Amino acid sequence: MNEFEDHRPVLLDEVIEALDPVSDGLYMDATFGRGGHTQALLDRLGPQGRVIAIDRDPTAIAYGEKKYQHEPRLELVHGNFSQVREMLEQRGLEKSFDGVMADLGVSSPQLDDAARGFSFMQDGPLDMRMDTSRGPSAAEWLATAEEYDITRVLREYGEEKFARRISAAIVAVRDESPIETTAQLVKIIEQATPVRDKHKHPATRSFQAIRMQINQELQSIDEGLESMLDALKPGGRLAVISFHSLEDRLVKRFMKSKVSRPQIPKGLPVFDSDMEVPYALVGKPQVSGQQELASNPRARSARLRVMQRKP
Repeated sequence: MNEFEDHRPVLLDEVIEALDPVSDGLYMDATFGRGGHTQALLDRLGPQGRVIAIDRDPTAIAYGEKKYQHEPRLELVHGNFSQVREMLEQRGLEKSFDGVMADLGVSSPQLDDAARGFSFMQDGPLDMRMDTSRGPSAAEWLATAEEYDITRVLREYGEEKFARRISAAIVAVRDESPIETTAQLVKIIEQATPVRDKHKHPATRSFQAIRMQINQELQSIDEGLESMLDALKPGGRLAVISFHSLEDRLVKRFMKSKVSRPQIPKGLPVFDSDMEVPYALVGKPQVSGQQELASNPRARSARLRVMQRKP
């Protein structure tokens, strides 16, 4: 079994139950990865059903094109889910989807491939780009970023309490020689961390933060959620899986804002019927059960939120 086939999609049953696919429906997997959620959708569609799958990682798209070369119901698109609106406009598919899903996490093949530079557990080039065809790598960003910017990123995106010490250490080392590998960065972080958590590697938060900076992940989520919601037809559902508190906070706030009535100043002649909210939350946030956690420990922090455009 190759590394891609071994990828296990998170909260798969819960996502499919939430989207409740119809045989001839149109669905979007905004984060194709290695196709686990896409395959589950295709399995439930008939000959007239269709899935559009998007991924910013060209490796994922290449894998999908090879695996699904004889699948006429699937269209693969290389791009960021923040660009969904433009993709739909090009195809005339605004407000056409029965369901849209997004898994905001880094896929297992990306983490497990040392050459991608996402993991602090393996030595490899310090890259961290989800789309390797554009933008600066982590090594390039760390080579030029101001110390205060590195501190800010570690604090805001990694919630790293030793952000200032780590950023100072990074700058001190890079002044002597380039930081080009994950092992180099891990060593710097370890030496700059005076106190360690019992159950967390000292590089965990910093690697998360730098990855999020390199890929502009939170900015993409903000833009992508709005675009994905616009894709839904009446009755269509949006299912989003997040993996850490910053992501989940954005998703939660976004969905809450869409199902809340606007605040109207007192005295204005406005009735409840004049402020109909077109969206509704579907169920409560869901997390992985014990059976999934036993086979896939990476699912432990996953959380699924679902909302619907009212029929």
